[in-house]
Amino acid sequence: MPERVLSNKDMESIVDTTDEWITRRSGIKERRISSTRRDESTTDMATKASLDALKMAGISAEKLDMMVIGTVTPDRQFPSAACMVQKELGAGNAFAFDVSAGCAGFLYALAMVNNAVKCGMCQTALVVGVERLSSVVNWHDRSTAVLLADGAGAVVIQAKPEKGGILSTHLKSDGTAWDLLYASYGNSFTPDILQGLDQKPFFLKMEGNKIFKRAIRCLSEVSREALEHNSLESEDIALVVPHQANIRIIQGLASNLEIPMERVFTNIHKYGNTSSATIPIALNEANREGRLKKGSHVLIVSFGAGLTWAAAILTWTM
Repeated sequence: MPERVLSNKDMESIVDTTDEWITRRSGIKERRISSTRRDESTTDMATKASLDALKMAGISAEKLDMMVIGTVTPDRQFPSAACMVQKELGAGNAFAFDVSAGCAGFLYALAMVNNAVKCGMCQTALVVGVERLSSVVNWHDRSTAVLLADGAGAVVIQAKPEKGGILSTHLKSDGTAWDLLYASYGNSFTPDILQGLDQKPFFLKMEGNKIFKRAIRCLSEVSREALEHNSLESEDIALVVPHQANIRIIQGLASNLEIPMERVFTNIHKYGNTSSATIPIALNEANREGRLKKGSHVLIVSFGAGLTWAAAILTWTM
């Protein structure tokens, strides 16, 4: 995570809002914002997360066959963020590319790697979700500025003979509704409190109310599909690790699936919405906190621009 913390109180000096309004509407208390004055570019953050994941897995970068990064905010239009991270890691034996699927980018990337492992194309892979959403924020728009943040998370995937791991992945999209969440050109305002902010020449626009209703419905539907595909019931899921977009969306999903919030992992209050990075960041924290038990079923699910949405069910094997 970037070093700089931007609290709701800080947000009050940028847009017409209050801590109470942000907390009630989103569940966010603070978020992390990267700076050009530190090593916090998309490549930097993705590299650091990748090194942490490789260390935890006990795998050297030279052993990687494949690298896929989910992101909509790479440092450059091209080459891909994955190729830039590949250089930093020294992962010369891997092939690398990016996936652009909005907040569902990590799950889309995970599905690509899972399929490659199943067909024998690779044995060991790295999947990263990373975003610098601060670079595409319209800091005049309180409805979106209070939500978005920066961060990176990574996981290592390996082919193993024993059962478990990724049971299935389920990807969905609806391009007819692209205009509910998209990038529009023109972005120049930097709040005084956020000097050193990296800015892209476009900003995010969102139809919040329409996205809210669509997200709960789509997340619920794809989660049920994943459960049915694996002959599982809601009570079989030990932990849900959802995309951290809005606490009310997460609560709506949990209610629809009849899963108590005690079995839903959330860290949105600390980090805000980091798009494709939210799930791997949350998985890392859940794992380190002992919330993921060997042999337990985990549901991960996300919704983002495109519109795109996805789910996967894992049997935790660590």
